[in-house]
Amino acid sequence: MDSKIFKTLEYQKILNKLSHYAQTATGQQTALWLQPSDDLEHIKKMLKGTDEAYAADRLKGVPSFNGVVDITPAVKRARIGGTLNPQELLGIRTTVQAARRIQVYVASLHEENPVETLLFWSEQLSEQRSLENSIKGCIDENAEVLDSASTELSQIRRELRSGEVRIREKLDSMIRSSTVSKMLQDQLITIRGDRFVIPVKAEYRSYFGGIVHDQSGSGATLFIEPESIVAMNNKLRETRLREEREIEVILQKLTALVAEQADMLLYDVDILGNLDFIFAKARLAREMKATLPLMNDRGYLKLKKGRHPLIPLEQVVPIDVELGNSYTSIIVTGPNTGGKTVTLKTIGLLSLMAMSGLFVPVEDESQLCVFDAIYADIGDEQSIEQNLSTFSSHMTNIISILKNMTPKSLVLLDEVGAGTDPAEGSALAVSILEHMHAMGCRMVATTHYSELKAYAYERKGIINASMEFDVATLSPTYRLLVGVPGRSNAFAIAERLGLSNRILDYARGEVTEEDQRVEHMIASLEQNRLTAEQEREKAEQLRREMEALRSRHQTELDKLESQRDRMLAKAEDEARVLVDKARSEAEKIISDLRKLAQEEGASVKEHKLIAARKELDEAEPKQRKKNTVKRAATRTRSIMAGDEVTVHSLNKKGHVVELSGSKEAVVQLGIMKMKVSLDDLELLQPAQTPAPRVQKPVTGVKRTRDDNVRNELDLRGANVEEALIEVDRFMDEAFLANLGQVHIIHGKGTGVLRTGIQEYLRKHKHVKSYRIGNYNEGGTGVTVAELE
Repeated sequence: MDSKIFKTLEYQKILNKLSHYAQTATGQQTALWLQPSDDLEHIKKMLKGTDEAYAADRLKGVPSFNGVVDITPAVKRARIGGTLNPQELLGIRTTVQAARRIQVYVASLHEENPVETLLFWSEQLSEQRSLENSIKGCIDENAEVLDSASTELSQIRRELRSGEVRIREKLDSMIRSSTVSKMLQDQLITIRGDRFVIPVKAEYRSYFGGIVHDQSGSGATLFIEPESIVAMNNKLRETRLREEREIEVILQKLTALVAEQADMLLYDVDILGNLDFIFAKARLAREMKATLPLMNDRGYLKLKKGRHPLIPLEQVVPIDVELGNSYTSIIVTGPNTGGKTVTLKTIGLLSLMAMSGLFVPVEDESQLCVFDAIYADIGDEQSIEQNLSTFSSHMTNIISILKNMTPKSLVLLDEVGAGTDPAEGSALAVSILEHMHAMGCRMVATTHYSELKAYAYERKGIINASMEFDVATLSPTYRLLVGVPGRSNAFAIAERLGLSNRILDYARGEVTEEDQRVEHMIASLEQNRLTAEQEREKAEQLRREMEALRSRHQTELDKLESQRDRMLAKAEDEARVLVDKARSEAEKIISDLRKLAQEEGASVKEHKLIAARKELDEAEPKQRKKNTVKRAATRTRSIMAGDEVTVHSLNKKGHVVELSGSKEAVVQLGIMKMKVSLDDLELLQPAQTPAPRVQKPVTGVKRTRDDNVRNELDLRGANVEEALIEVDRFMDEAFLANLGQVHIIHGKGTGVLRTGIQEYLRKHKHVKSYRIGNYNEGGTGVTVAELE
C-alpha cells in the first residue's frame, strides 16, 4: 500500500499512540513498523490476539514486562566470541526471568479463559532456567561479580580484604603518632590510583620519603604513599590484578553459555516483543473505547457510531455509514467546515486500523472490509486562490488513482473537480465518478456541485449523503445523513442574518426552476427523515417499556410460583411432623398393649397391630412433584365452563373459564389463569344459572364481580365507613378462597378513602403486605394487598 495514504489519513499518529503502550524496545519498534494487511485470514488472527489480550486486560490486567531489555547486541557479540560485561549478563538474566513469568501468566489465564493465540506465542519461549541460575550465581542485582562466583575469586578477595586491613592498621598507627600528626594536613587515609596514601604538608615531604601520587590544587598538600607501605601496596595491586583475571575467566564462561543459547535467546526477544505489542493493542483499544470489528473481503463496510480516533471523545460526533450492499458509492454534500473531510478520513483510517489488527472506535457488530489498497485525494489546506496549480495537483493524484485502482480498492475523493470552472469541473467530476463506479470499487466523494446531487439521485448503486446543518443556530452538527443530499441553505442563512427581503426575492427569482425543484425535493426528504427518526425513537421507547413490563411480569410470576411451592412444602413438613409425633405416640401405646397382654394373658392379635401401624404409615403426606401429578378424577359428568373444580397437581380450587380442545381447560385460580389437563381436574360443583335477585342499593359501592371468588373490589364513590364494611367482608372471602393477592379500587380523589383503607389493611391479621398499584394496575387509584 502506498505510504502516502498513511500520511494523508494520519495513520502514523495511531502507531505513535500504540507504541507508547508498549513496555519493551522490541514491542515499540513492532508498533511503529505496523503495516495493514490484505490477507483476511491473517487479519482475523491478529484481531483474535488483540481480542484475547483485551479480555485478559479486563480480567487480570496487562502483565508486566519489567526486566525485558534489548539483549540482541550482547547476544550477537557473544556468538562471535566477544566477552560480555556484568551489566549485559544481568540484562540477559532479567529477560529470561521475565519470559518465564509471562509464560506462567498466560498459562494461568488460559485455564480460566482460553486464549489460544497468546498461548501459542508464550509456549514458543525457550526454557533457560540453567543459564539464568548460572548468571544468578555469579552476578548480583547491582551487576557486581559475587565472591561465590568461583573458589579462586573467593580466596583472592579474602586476601584483598586482609591486605587492606593491614595497610590501614599501619597507616593508622602512623597518623596517630604525635610526631607524624603535626606533619599531616588531615588525619585521614585516602586512596589515589588504587594505592593508600596520607595527606602530608608540602614542607615535610623529605621526612616521609616514599612516592608522591597527587597534590592539592594549591600545592600545600601532597598525597604520599609512605615508604613503609610501598611493598604492601604493591602486593595489594598484584592481588587486584589476579582478581581482574579471575573475573575475566568467569565472564568468559558465562558468555560461552550465552553463545550456546544465542539463537533461542534472539528468538525469545522477538516473541516477548510480539506479546508486548499484542497487549499494547489491547491497552490502546481500552483507551479509545474501541471494539472488535467483523471483517469481510466482499467489499462491505458498515460503521455504527464510528468515531475518528484522533478527535477527543467528548468532542467527536459519531457517524453511521454503510457501503457495498445496496450502493457502492456515496456522494457527500454540505457546507464548508461541516465535517465532510473528517468523514472521509474516519472511513479510511478505521479501515487501515482494522486491516492492521487493531480494534476500532465503533459500536459492536460493525463491519469493515479488507481492501487491496486505499487511495485518497484529500486536501486540507484551503486557499482563496484556487488556481491552476491546485487543480493540477488534484488531477495528478486522481490520474494516479485511476491507473492503480482495482474493483477491490477503496477510493476517497475530497472536493472532486474543484479548483477550476464550475461547469467544466462538475462535468469532469461526473465523468471521473462514473468511471470509478463502473470499475466496481468502493468510493466516497465530497463535493459542492449541485449537478452531482442529481447524478447520484439518478444513478443506480450511488447514494446521496450530506452533513447536517442547523439553520436555527447557523452551525453544522457534523452528523452524516445518508440518503439525503445537502442543501445550500444560503437564502435561509442570509435571511437570518438580516438581508433585505427584496434582495432575497430577486435572488430566488434568479434560481432556475430545475434548481428550485431540486431544493424542494431535498427539503421534503429532510422533513421525511426527521419525521421517520422521531417515529423510530418513539417505537424504540415503546419497545423498551414493553420489554421492561414483560420482565417485571415474569419476575412476579416466578415469585408467585416460588411462594406457592414454599407454602406447599411448609405444609407438607408440618403434616409430616404431626404424623411422626402421632406415630411415636401410637408405637408407645402398641408397646404398652403388648406388655399388658403378656402380663395379663389378654388376647391382642399381632396382625391387628401391624395393620394399625400400616394405616399410620399411609397417613404420612407424600412428597409432591411439581406440576407433574396427573390424576383421573371421578366425575359424574364432563367438566364444562363455569364449573368449580380442584386442580390436583396444585391442590387449589378454581373455576373453569373455558375448554381448550378436548383435553385441556382454562382455569381461573385466584388472579391467575392457566391451562390444565382435564385429567388433573375434579368436579366440585357444577355451574348454576343464578336466579334473578333484587339489587340492594349500597351507596357508592360497586362490586366488580359476583363470582364465588373475587380478586378485585371497586369502592369508588363510597365513604370510609361504608368502604371498610365492604373491605372487611371482601378480605374474609378472599382469605377463605386462598387468594394470594387482591386489588382494592378506591380512586385517586383527595386520598382520604385510600388512607382509611390502607390503615385498615395495616392492622388486618390476614394481610401480609400492601402497596400502591403499578402504572399498569391503576397507579395511586388502586391498593394491592398480599395475603398470608
